[in-house]
Amino acid sequence: MATLPQYDAAPSRPLSRGDIKVLSLSALGGALEFYDFIIFVYFATVIGALFFPPEMPEWLRMVQTYGIFAAGYLARPLGGIIMAHFGDLLGRKRMFTLSIFLMSVPTLLIGCLPTYETIGYAAPLLLVLMRILQGAAVGGEVPGAWVFVTEHVSRKDVGLACGTLASGLVAGILIGSIISAFFKSYYSAEEISAYGWRVPFLIGGVFGFIAVYLRRYLEETPVFAEMRAKKALSQGLPVKRVLSSHLDSVVLSMGVTWILTGAVVVVLLLTPSLLKSLYAIDASYANVWAIVCTVFGSIAAGWCADRLGSGVTLILWSLLLGGAYWVMMHTVPEDPSQLLWSYCLAGFGVGIVGVVPTIAVKSFPAVVRFSGLSFSYNVAYAIFGGFTPVVVSTLMISHPAAPAYYIAALALLGVLIGLFLLWAPGGRRLAVMPS
Repeated sequence: MATLPQYDAAPSRPLSRGDIKVLSLSALGGALEFYDFIIFVYFATVIGALFFPPEMPEWLRMVQTYGIFAAGYLARPLGGIIMAHFGDLLGRKRMFTLSIFLMSVPTLLIGCLPTYETIGYAAPLLLVLMRILQGAAVGGEVPGAWVFVTEHVSRKDVGLACGTLASGLVAGILIGSIISAFFKSYYSAEEISAYGWRVPFLIGGVFGFIAVYLRRYLEETPVFAEMRAKKALSQGLPVKRVLSSHLDSVVLSMGVTWILTGAVVVVLLLTPSLLKSLYAIDASYANVWAIVCTVFGSIAAGWCADRLGSGVTLILWSLLLGGAYWVMMHTVPEDPSQLLWSYCLAGFGVGIVGVVPTIAVKSFPAVVRFSGLSFSYNVAYAIFGGFTPVVVSTLMISHPAAPAYYIAALALLGVLIGLFLLWAPGGRRLAVMPS
C-alpha cells in the first residue's frame, strides 16, 4: 500500500464559529437519522406480532422480522454508492440534505402503516420497502457526513470533527434506547400493541424533517467548491476510478470499518442479550451508561488523533477496547457487581469509532472521496454487520466467551493497522499529525 493519497483539506487555522455550527448540526442530524434506523429493533417483537399472520410460529415470525431489519443493511451499499456518485459530481451539501430527507419519509410512513389484520401480506411487503429506503438513506448519510464535516474544518481538526460526528451517531442509539425504555414503562403491553409502537416512528419522522430544515443553513464544503471552480471534478464514474486507482485505500478503509462494526454490534447491541441469555444478568441499565461513555470516548479518540496521530490513537483505543471487554466478559459472569464499571470502560473503548473515519477519510483524494469512503464503509458494514451476530452466536456454542475472543481479534487487527500507519511508507502520511 504505497500509493495512499495525501489528505487535502483546508489549511490549519483555529476552529471557527462556522465550524462549530457545521459540527453541531451534522452531529444532531446524524443522531436523529441513526435513531430512525435503529428504533425498529427495539420494537421488533411488537412489529412481528402485528405484521405477520397470527398463526405463524413465533420463531419464524421473529426470523422474518429481523430479516426485514437486515434488509436495511443490505440496501446500504447500493444507496450509499448512488448518493456518493452524485455527491462527488454535484456537491456534498445536496446529498447530505437528501439523505436525511430519505430517512425521514419512510420512518414517518412506518408509523402510519396498516398492519396484517388490515391489508394482509401487503403489510410486511410495505414494511420491507420502507426498510430498504431507510437503508439506502443511512448508506449515504454516514460517509456523506464524514466527508462534509472534514472538508469544512482545517487539517488539524479532522479527528475532532470525525469524533464529534461519531458521537452523534452513537447518541442516536442512546436516544432510541431511552425512548424505548420510556414507552415500555409508561404504556401497557396492550397499549403499545394498539398504537404506542407507532409514536417513536412518528417522532423520528417529524424530527428528521426538522433536521432537513436546519441543514438548509449549511454551506457547500470549501474543498468541493474549489474543485468545482477549477473544473477538477471526477470524470466518468467516481466508483470506477476508486476501484481502479485506489484499491489500497479501499482495503484500508474496509479493515478499520470492520473494527467499527464489531465494536458497535457486539459490545453495544449484542452484549445485553448475551449476558441475559447466558448468565441471567440484566445489563440494560449498564448498557445505557456504556453508550454514554462511547459518546465521550468518540470525541476523546478524535481529539487524540489530531494530537498524537491516527496510528498511535488507533493502537491505544484497540488495546483499551480489547482489554476492557475481555476483562468484563471474564469477570462479570462470576461477579455481576463488576458489570457497571467494566461495561463503561468497554464503552469508552468503543470510542474507537471516533478515529476510524479519520483514517478512512484521509485515505482518499477529494475528487473521489465520497465514493471511495461510501463504497468501502457500506460494503464492509453490510458484510460484517450482517455476519457478525451469526459468527459470534455460532462460536458461542463451543465457548461462551467467544464475543471476547472476537473483539480481541479485532483489537489485534487495529494494532496491526496502527503499526502500518506508523511505519509503512504509504501509511505514515495518514498516521502523523496534520500539518
